[in-house]
Amino acid sequence: MLIKRPNGLDLPFSSEITPREVFESRRSFMRQIAAGTLAGGALLEMANRQAFAQGINPKLVSKLNPAYSAMDKQSAYKDATTYNNFYEFGTDKSEPAQNAHTLKTRPWTVTIEGEVKKPMTLDLDALLKLAPLEERVYRLRCVEGWSMVIPWVGYSFSEIIKRVEPTGNAKFVEFISLADKKQMPGVGSRVLNWPYVEGLRIDEANHPLALLTLGMYGETLPNQNGAPVRMVLPWKYGFKSAKSIVKIRFVKEQPRTAWNLAAPSEYGFYSNVNPEVDHPRWSQASERRIGEDGFLAKKRKTLMFNGYNDVASLYSGMDLKKFF
Repeated sequence: MLIKRPNGLDLPFSSEITPREVFESRRSFMRQIAAGTLAGGALLEMANRQAFAQGINPKLVSKLNPAYSAMDKQSAYKDATTYNNFYEFGTDKSEPAQNAHTLKTRPWTVTIEGEVKKPMTLDLDALLKLAPLEERVYRLRCVEGWSMVIPWVGYSFSEIIKRVEPTGNAKFVEFISLADKKQMPGVGSRVLNWPYVEGLRIDEANHPLALLTLGMYGETLPNQNGAPVRMVLPWKYGFKSAKSIVKIRFVKEQPRTAWNLAAPSEYGFYSNVNPEVDHPRWSQASERRIGEDGFLAKKRKTLMFNGYNDVASLYSGMDLKKFF
């Protein structure tokens, strides 16, 4: 299926966001790609390992997956990186971009443990080598009633599942985020119990749409967007997509997740996008697309599962008003 890619993203030139020597090195990689002088797999690994080593949001080499790329107009990079929910850096939408510079994302490891035959600890280089990186353009819907369309870079979380080989006791996957008061000023607040914890049923985590994410807009993740590794689950409200992940646990029992513990009547474990189930304090039937609709403009209708209806089979026979 042909996907029309919108032009004119609100992005700075590469030479403006990285040092000149890094920019020139990137151009050298691109010339080698064009000339075909490096094998594809080796080139991807070299380019992306170099990207993480350089820091400062360098480029990632990925291939567009049109099967998982929405045709919606993409949100501007500026909007996606300055209007964020990341309570470890503050509760106001502008605070993560202002405060997240304190986060040190290199070195970084993710421990995978629990009900698995092959527990492992992976650093960023290992995560990059695990599977080819894909670009996927996902709609992301926030429980507060706003949405964005972002080109993410990563691969299906199922690649992790295959390698750790869950046992028959593994029914859920728990994602645990970094909670370091020295790096994250919001961790000192009482708004949530820290560390931030999220969870999925294992069949949800194994769905192709569940994306282990290492970048966005062709670059490594900005700190305020969950660097250096996060989940993106486009059919669920945004808070389900854990950021700055340091541990993944395969467990028997449903995880006790951060927002479900803080306000169980407002934030259910599943938190699928469902326009028929209102938040106790506001409707979920419509949404405002950041950067597209003004506050006084007519809102767009919210779609069931955020429009990703191929996940519907995961919830066959369930009362989605009860299991919200």
